[in-house]
Parts: sequence; structure tokens; C-alpha cells
Amino acid sequence: MAESPWGPIAVSDAHVHFFSPKFFQLLGAQKPGVDLASALGWEIPDPVEPSLQLGNRWIAELSQHGVDRAVLIASHQADAGSVSAVALAHPTRFYGFTMFDPMHQDAAAVLNENPGIRGLCLFPALHRYSLHDPKCTDAIRQCAGRAAVFVHCGILSLGFRRKLGLPTIIDPRYSNPLELESLAHANPDVRFIIPHFGAGLFREALMLASQCPNVYLDTSSSNSWMKIEGLDLRTVLHRAMDTLGYKRLLFGTDSSYFPRGWNIPVFEEQAKALYELGLGKEEAEFILGGNLVRVLDFS
Repeated sequence: MAESPWGPIAVSDAHVHFFSPKFFQLLGAQKPGVDLASALGWEIPDPVEPSLQLGNRWIAELSQHGVDRAVLIASHQADAGSVSAVALAHPTRFYGFTMFDPMHQDAAAVLNENPGIRGLCLFPALHRYSLHDPKCTDAIRQCAGRAAVFVHCGILSLGFRRKLGLPTIIDPRYSNPLELESLAHANPDVRFIIPHFGAGLFREALMLASQCPNVYLDTSSSNSWMKIEGLDLRTVLHRAMDTLGYKRLLFGTDSSYFPRGWNIPVFEEQAKALYELGLGKEEAEFILGGNLVRVLDFS
């Protein structure tokens, strides 16, 4: 149980990036000769260290803060196996998600080969495709009853690539949450998750969710996009709950690297805002963990 304004409370984190040894091998191959630890200011796991050791470190980190479960996200489509292995080894602590490019990967194959994966993460603006491309719509259909579909919309900033001087070409034409509306209606058995409240396309994310009961918003990251729209966290949470209710919001931190570990300031800020909005403990427990467990229960 995590400490909160309501007292000890059950918490599950819907958004933690799992930077495995393989992830850093793939990243390092793009910047040969660069000391990634110095360039990023991160601890880099030993390349011969199995991902299960990093999984154990995350268990210790989350346990220290009273967090029951977390979604671990493979941030490279070739690293699904690392997250799947950790999720299978610790099924009561982790759910596995992986970045997924439907233009170059088959959804059924990824899910069959990685049984610990419970979510496919689509980044249309990064990989430059339309959600209505037949390959994408087919991948979404294959997720029904097997995996959630996470769709990154709005502003996308990959800070680790910027620090390394690696180019990231984003096509904002494919960033609008409203592109999901007809797909969500056509696939009512698929659970769609929009991270970061739509990451700057908050209005559009709310419009989508208001029409589609199978769409959920995750609250993760510092949500710096709010400054652009002149919003604060309390206003965003209030409007989101007013539109979706409290059972379709998934708390997340966007934690990722060590030595920082679990990003507790994000939790503290969001818990404080929810408390100040007058949420009772039971309602808060849905947002801070219960909703995630329900969304990812495919039994």
C-alpha cells in the first residue's frame, strides 16, 4: 500500500518504461562509440545481465513505494521478449506492453510469441501511418480479448534520442485522437488507452472518450503540454472525470530509468490534486490502480 492523502492506498502504475539490456544494445548501435551512461545520465545495465534481474530491481523499487503492480513497456519493437519474460516470471506484479509497428509486424505473431504481453503500443506519428491503414485495422481486430491497444496521440518527445543527437521524425497528421473514433466503435471488444490525457490534444481525447466507452485515458508523465493550453492538473482531472467518470482513468507515472526509479513526485502531485477535488478513497483507488487491473483482465 502506498502512502496518500487518504492514508494507505492500493496503487498500480499504468505506464513504466522498461529499458532492458537489449534496449540499450539497440540504442547503442545507433551511436557507436558513445558512452550512453554519460550522455544520458542513466545507469546502463550490464549487457550480459538478463532482463529478469532488472525486473527484480523494479519489484524492489515499487515495493519500497508501496506500488502493487505496473505496466512495463518495451520501448523498442524488437524488445518485446524482454518485457514478456519479466511479466511471465512475476504475473502478480507486472503487465507487459510493447511498442508495435503494424506496418512491419504481425499482431497475432507478437502476441503468440510473447505470452506476457497484454498491450500493443501504437505510435502512428512516429512510424508515420494512418490508423485506418488495413494493416493497422487488422492488427487492432486481432487484439480483441487478448491485449489492450495503447495509441500515442498529440505531442511526442523522445528525450533520450534528443540527448544523443538522434533524429526523430514525427508526422503530426497521424496524432489526432479522433482518428480512433470509428475504429473504437467498430471494435467494441478492444480496450483502447490514450496516454498523457492525449498529450496536448486533450479536447479531442475527451471528445473521443465521450463517444466510445471502450476508450481510457492514462494520466502519466509531467504533462508539460498543459502549459501550452493554459491548464493545470486539477482542471484536467476534473474535466476528465466529468467526461469519463472515474472508472476510465488509469494512473501512470511514465517512470523509466535508474537511478531515478519510480517517479514518486508524479504520484504525489496527482494524488494531491484528486484529494483536493474531493474524491473519496474508494473512487481514488479505482483511478490509482483498480481500473488498470480491470482493463487488463482478459480471463
